[in-house]
Amino acid sequence: MKAFVIDQGTFKLKEMEDPVPSKGEVIVSIKTAGLNHRDLFIPDRLSKDHSPLIIGSDGAGMIETVGEGVQHVKCGDEVIINPSLRWFQQSDFPPKEFDILGMPDNGTFSEKIVLSADQVEAKPKHLSWEEAGVLALSGLTGYRAMFTKGKLKSGETVFIPGAGSGVATILILLAKCIGARVIVTSRSKAKLEKAKKLGADVVIKTASDWPAILKNEKIDLVIDSVGNATFRRSLEVLRKGGRMVVFGSSTGDEVTFDLRTFFYGQYELHGTTMGSREELQAFLSLVSKYHIHPVVDHTFPLKDAADAWNYLKDGKQFGKLALTVTSV
Repeated sequence: MKAFVIDQGTFKLKEMEDPVPSKGEVIVSIKTAGLNHRDLFIPDRLSKDHSPLIIGSDGAGMIETVGEGVQHVKCGDEVIINPSLRWFQQSDFPPKEFDILGMPDNGTFSEKIVLSADQVEAKPKHLSWEEAGVLALSGLTGYRAMFTKGKLKSGETVFIPGAGSGVATILILLAKCIGARVIVTSRSKAKLEKAKKLGADVVIKTASDWPAILKNEKIDLVIDSVGNATFRRSLEVLRKGGRMVVFGSSTGDEVTFDLRTFFYGQYELHGTTMGSREELQAFLSLVSKYHIHPVVDHTFPLKDAADAWNYLKDGKQFGKLALTVTSV
């Protein structure tokens, strides 16, 4: 089978052996796969002499083969892949055996993948293959951040720095479904215009004076995936007693802030990463109930995955990037 791998520090399309299912496993014929920012950092985490690794966490396709003992799915079923490995029940933090698909396990940028039958979920019928293939990681991350940790309710206001990411676009859609007010930022005027069309109520430039612009807004929840560049600024616009959820650090892992201001403000700070199968199923229920469509910025063929990787690295996208793996 053809697969897009990291081999001795280099991205390449490579012929790999077809997978064989063990007991409790299935083989999925991948139709489409999705890129995520974690894919950008995997080459730096692998040694040069590491065996070729198939990257990719998101994907959707059809069950091709079922292993011994598998009963709840069958050949021909259309499924999306749950990239949150071995985390089944909602909990305060993931179990010890938790990993994210695509490292150290082989991922979705391949014609076929073998994995536990417990790691697939039914594809929502209203989604195209491109939409289904990019949905799970960003959707699960956003659902847990917004609802499990952030506890956003109808009528509240959520503030999301960085409007163009896959998770941010999902967050906008989820918040509007439950009747929340949404404020987003971006350095790009074009991305702000797209966020407005997607449902954002207020859009502001990243470089603007946030407290001055938002002085009449009561922000109940901040969901920040940017890190050092926006953490303190986000805290400045959060109402006293408000909640802040952090799940990313693309501009730096370390931040400093005024601790006295924080505890006098009675703020709540939560960290989160990915989520459980239970939360993914709850997210997919919302996707089906409200006919949510994830935003797909661009689709590349598998052979051009390196171009897609560079497109993502340059931050050009609004929403998600998809790879067409087999005929859709």
